[in-house]
Amino acid sequence: MPGTETTAARQVVDLITGTWRAQALHAAAALSLPDHIAAGHGTVPALAELTGAGEDGLARLLRLLAALGVFTGDEEAGYGLGDVGALLVAGGERSMRDMVLLYGEEFHRAWGAVVPAILTGTSGFEHAFGTSLHAYLREVPDAGPRFLRAMNAGNVFFPEVAAAFDFTRARTVVDVAGGSGLLLSAVLQAHPHLTGCVFDLPHMLPVAERHLSAAVGADRYETIAGDVFDKVPAGHDVYLLSRVLQDWDDERCVTLLANIREAMADTGRLLVLERVVATDGTAPVLPLLWDLHLLMAAGGRERTLGGYRSVLGAAGLRLESVHSLALETSLLVAAPV
Repeated sequence: MPGTETTAARQVVDLITGTWRAQALHAAAALSLPDHIAAGHGTVPALAELTGAGEDGLARLLRLLAALGVFTGDEEAGYGLGDVGALLVAGGERSMRDMVLLYGEEFHRAWGAVVPAILTGTSGFEHAFGTSLHAYLREVPDAGPRFLRAMNAGNVFFPEVAAAFDFTRARTVVDVAGGSGLLLSAVLQAHPHLTGCVFDLPHMLPVAERHLSAAVGADRYETIAGDVFDKVPAGHDVYLLSRVLQDWDDERCVTLLANIREAMADTGRLLVLERVVATDGTAPVLPLLWDLHLLMAAGGRERTLGGYRSVLGAAGLRLESVHSLALETSLLVAAPV
């Protein structure tokens, strides 16, 4: 039996090499290895020719990724796609390639500034790039759509929202800061009696328009440009707010929530999708990881249930119910006070 010190030492090694695994996965996505393997090019020489990579380094990368379960096979027999590798093929409905690229490039650089971010409370992204994430997405060509595609890859819980809340009495739904429109489309597809609206900044809407027109048809949705910190479209039955509060401090959250409350009828409901940090000592790791990642990325945070009650209450809303979703995400249903 290994001693306590040996076990702890192994845990240290596993922790500090975690970023190596992530960057190996990023290299596979950046070199389009899953796409080439899916097309039948599973040998090292063929992949080297297609990617322009040296055979030695490529062989070592593929060997590691096969050991991690990303690919199947070996250098002698050739490589195939495991379940993880299949999710990295570009263009598929469930593809996570853009997410891997974002986390391996921009967010990897942001995490490189973890110490100054902790010391100053300023996001690691600002330390690394000299600008905020929101400004970067607005100003760098294709950054906004790329970010939306990456976020879509982590949205496996969206269909669960349509089942977790009773939409039968609603007629209209607005997705506030709705980005790609993927959440709205999941709700509209599950409930054909609904029509909806994506409300977001102008540079975010083209992605939503393309997705919604293909997913639900032009007669069931509209897109409206605007800023949630100014005002929100009024008169809808249900308001969706997915992973928006996590980007802002309490004061800004209260401002945007108050704007939603002002737009809501007294019978309306707000559905908030966020990760909740537990306070009973049994907190799952993913919300804690995301909490620190939000400091690195945008200066944001995950909150405890009490924290969400606080910002909701300050905006004239009360927490009505909580539903657990996939990937340790929660659906918080809020009603007007």
